[in-house]
Amino acid sequence: MAVHPKAGLLPDFDQLVRVPELMRAYYTEFPDPSVPEERVSFGTSGHRGSSLLHTFNEEHIYAVTQAVCDYRAVKGIDGPLFLGVDTHALSAAAFGSALEVLTANGVQVYIAKDDAYTATPVVSHAILSWNAGRVGSGLADGIIITPSHNPPADGGFKYNPPHGGPADTDVTSWIAARANEHLSTGNRDVQIMHLRAARKSSFVTEYDFTARYVEDLPKVIDMEAIAASGIRLAVDPLGGASLPLWEAIADRYGLNLTIVNREVDPTFRFVTCDKDGKIRMDCSSPYAMNRLLDLRDSYDLSFACDPDADRHGIVTPRGLMNPNHYLSAAASYLFRSRDRWPGGGIGKTLVTSGMLDHVAVELHKPLVEVPVGFKWFVPYLQSGRCCFGCEESAGASFLCFDGTPWSTDKDGPLLCLLAAEMTAREQADPSQQYERLTERFGAPVYQRLDAPADAETRRRLTSIQPGDVDIRTLGGEPVTEILTHAPGNGAPIGGLKVCAESGWFAARPSGTEAICKVYTESFRDEEHLKSIQNDALAFMSRLLA
Repeated sequence: MAVHPKAGLLPDFDQLVRVPELMRAYYTEFPDPSVPEERVSFGTSGHRGSSLLHTFNEEHIYAVTQAVCDYRAVKGIDGPLFLGVDTHALSAAAFGSALEVLTANGVQVYIAKDDAYTATPVVSHAILSWNAGRVGSGLADGIIITPSHNPPADGGFKYNPPHGGPADTDVTSWIAARANEHLSTGNRDVQIMHLRAARKSSFVTEYDFTARYVEDLPKVIDMEAIAASGIRLAVDPLGGASLPLWEAIADRYGLNLTIVNREVDPTFRFVTCDKDGKIRMDCSSPYAMNRLLDLRDSYDLSFACDPDADRHGIVTPRGLMNPNHYLSAAASYLFRSRDRWPGGGIGKTLVTSGMLDHVAVELHKPLVEVPVGFKWFVPYLQSGRCCFGCEESAGASFLCFDGTPWSTDKDGPLLCLLAAEMTAREQADPSQQYERLTERFGAPVYQRLDAPADAETRRRLTSIQPGDVDIRTLGGEPVTEILTHAPGNGAPIGGLKVCAESGWFAARPSGTEAICKVYTESFRDEEHLKSIQNDALAFMSRLLA
């Protein structure tokens, strides 16, 4: 994809979302359940859409929230539900709609004090904290209203069961099917309490998500080392829900931390445009992070989170770290510094860098490779089989010092603070620590490509089997492995991964766009990577034929 002329620049006025138009469409436009694109559909991170496209309207939220209530009833989940919300315009509207349904169904809902924004990881941590020591009755779960780093016109809805992490496919399939049943009947069986009455009802309790998360941080991060080092830190919440967290963290622990951007505006007019010219609050994109990158010489370390704070972006004086690089350095550091951890290993999605394979071997730790989606790490973080779980899209979490789970969802602030701890205790920032890895294992080259693919091609790729793959060499080397199921848990990839001695590629269909995502990595050089990409795209062309 060519770089858009607006990439890295602040958006023009005519690029900003018209919030009143977005709100009007949310409340007055209705989805057509007979149109597949307008039905409730859970991807790897919940249901997402826009009110302007009839894919995220009040009727969707009524239906899917009632479906969650139905699921709770079927499963006997009778504890409180923690309800979180990010800073997207549609999130505020959907928060109110969800609250109307939850209270009407008699669900005890915990919401943030003073209508504060609520990051995904604080909801996960709250669920785990509540459920600790509880078995059977009284278990809590949660909903987070967020489309993550998606553009300002989008909305999103995620459900986290009592394990605290993203719901697995069985759960989301059930909820989506039930929600679409409600939509097909005009939501006639959806129970609704007027928002004013809902807020005043006995079913709503204010909860200080921020205080619980911030006070517990010494269980998982060496906050004393960061404070004592005096390293100069900067953070840009990118207009998202992590802002109240950073304010509290800096104050509670006396960090030399500057919040360089305190703006919250649903147009996200202060975020520089991404590679394609769209406003996208992606903290792993150098284009969206351009303003923070301009400040990198003024601080020892800088970082950012996306609007719901489940992703991290790490900036050193050398620039924005590739997520794969940081995750590799983080894994190496964590297993050397957490001597009370159980014998678990490193969890990674199968499209995350092979550098983690080398780190695991060096540490004598098992590597658990799973399909794309953080939900796959939940049981491994709970059991300690994985002490650290990560994915290439800048999402990760890890265990507390004592080996208990901190969060079972992606945690952006946690990984940002880990970067500060690494810098404070090693006297080297994470990019310098990654360079030490490359001196031992080589410097891999990694790139993701997007290939156009219609619905039939995406379907064929989802159901592909090793015997269907006619590729025998990759980048000039014999193919050593063809995977359609993840080695770590045997779950279907929903695509394939082809490996050779010095590189690999993986291809999987997008759940929201007419594209296939093609991930490639070489442990040689750029020229070898291009050769791998040519072989991968040639295979995709044959699949398209």
